[in-house]
Amino acid sequence: METGWMAWLRAELGPTPGRLRNTLRITITTLLVVILSMALQVPEAALSCFMVFFVTKQNWRTTTLVGALAIVGVTISIGLSLLLYRFTVDLPEWRIPGIAALLFAGMFFSRVFAIGPLAFILGFVLSATQSVAELAPSSELLVQALLWLWVVVSYPLALTVVVGRFLLPVEATAAAAHSSKKKSLFASDTFTNPTYVRFALKVTLAAMSCYIVYTAVDWAGIHTAFITCCFIALEDAKATLYKGMLRIVGCLIGALLGFLAILYLVPHMESIASLSLLIGAVSFGAAWIATGSERISYAGLQIAFAFFMCLLQGFGPGTDFDTIRDRIVGILFGISMMTLVFCLLWPESPEDQLPPALAGVFRKPVH
Repeated sequence: METGWMAWLRAELGPTPGRLRNTLRITITTLLVVILSMALQVPEAALSCFMVFFVTKQNWRTTTLVGALAIVGVTISIGLSLLLYRFTVDLPEWRIPGIAALLFAGMFFSRVFAIGPLAFILGFVLSATQSVAELAPSSELLVQALLWLWVVVSYPLALTVVVGRFLLPVEATAAAAHSSKKKSLFASDTFTNPTYVRFALKVTLAAMSCYIVYTAVDWAGIHTAFITCCFIALEDAKATLYKGMLRIVGCLIGALLGFLAILYLVPHMESIASLSLLIGAVSFGAAWIATGSERISYAGLQIAFAFFMCLLQGFGPGTDFDTIRDRIVGILFGISMMTLVFCLLWPESPEDQLPPALAGVFRKPVH
């Protein structure tokens, strides 16, 4: 007889309408990104692959909207970041407060703005690009890396939209596609609800704490901590404890899969075909989880993020265990810092948001 959590897990992993289609779309697009990145030697293939997971939504219309907004956002933010470098690249006393201010603004407006993804992309890219300025050997290489970043982010977004349009499209329902209500540009309680400011402050505090720590100890390899803090803060922060658990579990699973792949499979790979089979298999599993309900989707995203960061280190499968160690440490550090900050600063009770089968695990016993 199945226990409560086993029955819950079986139900969450079971097939639902449109789930297989979305999973196949993500998997096929991810494979196309890997092949193109390796063939054309586009750097940061791991980030390109994760963008496929980031932009894919339940139907093609929403995916197209989010993808278009993301491309516009990254284009504007890259241009603004190049402009800011003229004033901040050699002035850390201005650049560091600027990173915090840009990140706070991006996170705040991502929650209150009608097109929140655009605000998130602007805030994240601007703050992230400013945070890596000291890592570049020269200004010329810094500008070159920034221009490459536009390619790294934009082309998988565009590819995801195209694949979603012509391959296994999932259309929105009539009720979702057509709405007669006129929506406001900002949330009605933008300046009266303290939740939005608190959310932005918590994300900014966690990300900047990570940045200050790895900069102070001169361990630039764990800079993925800053990125992790931003990407795991995309949705509502309720049930912090439960979502923090999903993030850590997903990261550990993805990292373990990446470690085992490099240890036992990568040494025997001789072509892009074998690498594609491996990435396709893991992407399918991660996408299946990511396209589930909000109760498990975070884990799927984290599995994909950690696996890609471990395996895709250059123009081929990674073999450097130091890089794997640094990236895993960075991801776990970012997740831990986010969980700590969200649990201690203006904490939100997780009990009401837990699945019924798991709620008892976190609730205190009643005497």
